Amino acid sequence: MQIEYDMPGKLASTSTSIQPTIALLGWGELFEDFHDTIGVSLESFRDELTGGWLFNYIDALRLAGVRTVLFFVSARVDATLRFTHTATGATVCVMPASRIHRAFRHYSTRSALFPGIKSSLGAYLATPLSLFARELQREGCNAILCQEYEYPRFDACVLLGKLIGMPVFATFQGGDKPLSRIEQPLRPLALKAAAGIIIAPQTEIERVLACYGMPLTKIARIFNPMDVVTWRAFDRSESRAALGIPLEARVAVYHGRIEIERKGLDVLVDAWKQVCDERPGKDLRLLLVGTGTDADELRQRIADMQLRGVMWVDEYVRDRTRIRQYLSAADVYTLASRQEGFPVAPIEAMACSLPVVAADAPGVPDIFEGGKASGGLVVPREDAVALAQALGRVLDDETWGRELGKCARTRAEECFSLEAIGKQLRDVLLSQTLQKKL
Repeated sequence: MQIEYDMPGKLASTSTSIQPTIALLGWGELFEDFHDTIGVSLESFRDELTGGWLFNYIDALRLAGVRTVLFFVSARVDATLRFTHTATGATVCVMPASRIHRAFRHYSTRSALFPGIKSSLGAYLATPLSLFARELQREGCNAILCQEYEYPRFDACVLLGKLIGMPVFATFQGGDKPLSRIEQPLRPLALKAAAGIIIAPQTEIERVLACYGMPLTKIARIFNPMDVVTWRAFDRSESRAALGIPLEARVAVYHGRIEIERKGLDVLVDAWKQVCDERPGKDLRLLLVGTGTDADELRQRIADMQLRGVMWVDEYVRDRTRIRQYLSAADVYTLASRQEGFPVAPIEAMACSLPVVAADAPGVPDIFEGGKASGGLVVPREDAVALAQALGRVLDDETWGRELGKCARTRAEECFSLEAIGKQLRDVLLSQTLQKKL
């Protein structure tokens, strides 16, 4: 696979592509800040990483005839690094961190500033705007799309957009408040100047309207997409045989980051203990798939509680076929999160015909707007008893669980397909470009 480095000081030629192109920027200061925590290098990102809202956005836009260039910033490159993401075919552009950002990161560890203020200042300095402007021109981008508007990078990109005459959008994936108070006077200005924002949860739309007075016409309610055509369940018996799970066992599954507070994993293990205590004679399994910063703490909790039936794949699983196999072996999917944006994980489970028991974190009630008819049972956050009761209902009634799973599959097909969401995204992100052509 070819990797292209731009020579320092060399002017890049302007892209001659006539295909509409979106620049997509992920959250966070540097690529390595998050990806190092899950063991993903630039090479493995290029060759192995798939799934999640980010790549689903890229696939959805591609089906709608829109090219995506994915931008990151890294302190591990000295010149712009460019490669093609294997699974989606998207161009990935990794820009070097600026000297001022590197210096700030170095000295801020010794600073007495509050952590939130340091995070905000670092995030404001993270995007090399002059270099980014040149790369946007080189790639022929028509618009900029940021992950999260409650983040300094969005403010910086809106400023850049005004300077170069390019519309800037942002999508909500869970950031529902500023990092620190220094952002508070800037965020309303950025939202007012932005071309628009994309939000799925109705509760977040209401928050933005109340906090910022943003015109409703600038807010597009668009769900996160999912490839429901190819993402289907494998044979349940074969999946269980491969994982060593007996056919008669009743299995709940969770896959995602191991972050106890955000993902509510403390609530989940408390609920699982209740489920097991109330069913002493049943073969019950809790299949956990994923790793993260709190893996050691969660492992200790499980040991201290002497939980039975826990099967934990403590790794960041990049092979999507393996993820489908884990989901296909289960009877119910569970999500106990305290905070989400619009989670893709339960939609992946729904596409595998799994019923879902989930806490009412942002985005979750929107996924299951039809309640049980949408294939899900939604319970209050922080309520281990309610979560245990809902899980128990599904695990106790296999026939009903399968009916809920069929409803979940139907909901996924009708509301989250790449084709449908891709057209909605294209119409919003390229509205100004399309108007100019008319």
